[in-house]
Amino acid sequence: MPAARKPRTPAAQPAAAAAAPLDATAQLALLLQRANGLIDRLEALLPAPATPPDWDAAVAFRWLSRGGRKQLVPVRQLSPITYADLIGIDEQRRKVERNTRQFVQGRPANNVLITGARGTGKSSLVKASLNQFARQGLRLIEVDKADLIDLPELTELLSTRRERFIVFADDLSFEEGEPGYKALKSVLDGSIAACADNVLIYATSNRRHLLPEYLEENLSYKHLDNGEIHPGEVVEEKISLSERFGLWVSFYPYSQDDYLRITAHWLAAFGVPDRQRDKALQQALVWALERGSRSGRVAWQFARDFAGRGAK
Repeated sequence: MPAARKPRTPAAQPAAAAAAPLDATAQLALLLQRANGLIDRLEALLPAPATPPDWDAAVAFRWLSRGGRKQLVPVRQLSPITYADLIGIDEQRRKVERNTRQFVQGRPANNVLITGARGTGKSSLVKASLNQFARQGLRLIEVDKADLIDLPELTELLSTRRERFIVFADDLSFEEGEPGYKALKSVLDGSIAACADNVLIYATSNRRHLLPEYLEENLSYKHLDNGEIHPGEVVEEKISLSERFGLWVSFYPYSQDDYLRITAHWLAAFGVPDRQRDKALQQALVWALERGSRSGRVAWQFARDFAGRGAK
C-alpha cells in the first residue's frame, strides 16, 4: 500500500505565502519606507541650520560652529574702550569712524582691512566703533578664521534684520588652500548673490595681503620691453583678496613720544596720581625696551602693572 500523504500543516501555509513575490505596489511601498529611513539617518548627521539668537540680549555676538551646531552667542561683557582712548592713530580713527558712520546711516560704505604693526590698536579701533555707534543700531559679529566658511549662511541670517552688522575677523591670515580664504573672497566680491546691504566685513591682520609671501614668487613677475612690470599669477592671487576690501587702513610702529603719551593716558585711567607720573614714565621706557616694542598694548600693560602694584 502506498504510504499515506501527510496533510499540510497550517504553519506551512504562511511560509509559502511569504515566499511569493511581492506585487509592484508592495515593492514600491517597501522601497519608500527604506528610503525614508535612510534620509532620517542622514539628516541626523548633517549640521542643523543656525537659529536666530535673542537679538535684544547683546550688541555683540560670536559665531560658533562646533559639533555640527551653529549659533550666535551673545557677548555679555564688552571692552569699554572708546575713540578717546585711541591716541597716536588719529588718521586711522578718522577713516574708520567716517566709514562706520556712513554705514549705520544707510549710506554706501566699504569693507575694511586694517593692517600693520602689532599692538598698535587695530582691534581696539573696531571695538571702539561698536561702542560709538551701538545706540544707532550697529551690531558686531565676531567670526574665527576656522568658521569663515560659514559666511554665506551667516550673512543670509543677518540680511533680514533691521540692524547694521559688522562681521569682525580679528588677526586674520591664511595658509595655502584654507577653505575660509575662498569663502571670504566670495562674500566680499565674487558671488553671484549680492552681499546684504546691512552687513560689512572688518578684518585686522599683520599681513597686508593675508597670505604668506615667498622670495621665489618674485620670479613670476613679467618685465616688458618698455620697462613695465606685471605680477605673475601667484602674486595676483595673493593680492586679489586684499583688493576686495574697499578701504585699507595701515598702522605703523609708535614713536617714543606717542608711546609715552599713551602710557600717561592709561596711567591716569588707572588712577595713578600725577605726582607719580614722571617716575612711571621713566619705568615705562625700560618696560618697552625689555619687551622690544613700543605700542599701545605695551603701554596699557605697563600702566596696568604699575597701578596694580601701587608703585611709589
